[in-house]
Amino acid sequence: MTEPVAADELRLLIERAERLEDEKKGLADDLKDVMAEAKGRGFDVKMIRQVMRLRKMEKHHRDEAEAILETYLIALGMK
Repeated sequence: MTEPVAADELRLLIERAERLEDEKKGLADDLKDVMAEAKGRGFDVKMIRQVMRLRKMEKHHRDEAEAILETYLIALGMK
């Protein structure tokens, strides 16, 4: 008799996952709209995304990444 319970549980989990996928798509569409608006106002979307990535990093990780990039640029004669 555990089969019907497991089937109900599985169905509920799948339905929840489907709702989350729908929400995720909606959020992705919203983000796309924001980036289109930013581009329309003259901002560089690639740089906005880079700033967003940097803002997620802790300061010491960001400082380390910037130092490594600086070292590489110098080594390649780009600075």
